[in-house]
Amino acid sequence: MDVAAESGTTWPHTILILGIMMGALVLILGLGATFLESRKIRAAAQQDADLRQLVGRYEQLAEKTLDAQQRAAADVSELRSRTASIEQILRTVE
Repeated sequence: MDVAAESGTTWPHTILILGIMMGALVLILGLGATFLESRKIRAAAQQDADLRQLVGRYEQLAEKTLDAQQRAAADVSELRSRTASIEQILRTVE
């Protein structure tokens, strides 16, 4: 009794079916790998954009801080000169 002969399936037919299934599996795995790779690339691009935005905000903050420091230094310098002139006036009064 040959089971393959009774069911109508022959070896070449079985090999063909297995080959088609293997090809479909390879295709599905390839598509999955491509999809995952594209998601990784998009995530990396988003991280780069976020990092660039953060660097831009840092540079703006650094500029504002530098301006504030320069204004404070100018104010302190003006106060020193005023203090020196007041001290000069007080010395002449004594």
